[in-house]
Amino acid sequence: MKIGSKEFDCKNETYVMGILNVTPDSFSDGGKYQGIDHCLWHVEQMLKDGLDLVDVGGESTRPGYTQISDQEEIERILPVIVAIKKHFDVPISVDTYKSKVALQALQAGADLINDIWGFQYDQDMARVVKQYQACCCLMHNRCNCQYQDFVPEVLQDLQKMIDTAKAAGILDDQIIIDPGVGFAKSFQQNLIITNQLEQLLSLGYPVLLGTSRKSMIGNALQLPIDQREEGTLATTVMAVMKGASFVRVHNVLANKRAIQMTKAIVTQGSRL
Repeated sequence: MKIGSKEFDCKNETYVMGILNVTPDSFSDGGKYQGIDHCLWHVEQMLKDGLDLVDVGGESTRPGYTQISDQEEIERILPVIVAIKKHFDVPISVDTYKSKVALQALQAGADLINDIWGFQYDQDMARVVKQYQACCCLMHNRCNCQYQDFVPEVLQDLQKMIDTAKAAGILDDQIIIDPGVGFAKSFQQNLIITNQLEQLLSLGYPVLLGTSRKSMIGNALQLPIDQREEGTLATTVMAVMKGASFVRVHNVLANKRAIQMTKAIVTQGSRL
């Protein structure tokens, strides 16, 4: 698939989406990248570390987050998108579930909309993405974590999101899906969907896994946010083994190396 000006071989590679939160309250790095200069410095460092695309977020969606207005979110992300486009040749994803924010972001040069509600929160989102011929990442989410048959229901929910995108005219090669680790799932359910990530491939779209420093890792290892890097790397290795095309992470360099090592074992280690 093509995101911005870059081609992605989603059948054979696993790419790194680096997180750039321009929020004061994100769970891991809130307040760390507030000024434009700080944001550009961070993107430059991530590019040196092997970044493939950058995900800009203007509203924290951590558990218990407080929703901000469309205008406040726009004011946070727009200058950052414009600055990144001016200084770097890298595809830009924007982490938003609001169509007005997405519209402004795409007008400013964003290439992908990463929607934590998979077009189910804002009914105008799919139309906006189609209008700009952008790519989208549809993340699994729902209002509760009550399931009768967990994995099949996750797949059903994702299919509904895909159907919404396609009904708006978004093409198959513009769609990525995400199991939504940390959203509407218990600790056990997060582990199950990570372990059964390959099930998502049956839907026929590239898969993105976003587990970086999340509570699933903290609960499994009983560690605070700033000590979850090894746990994140374990999930990245799983993502490669399960056929995911993207991982969304904070530490680009470490995860890039984990992907390269896993790929070396999987591809060269199987040769006689």
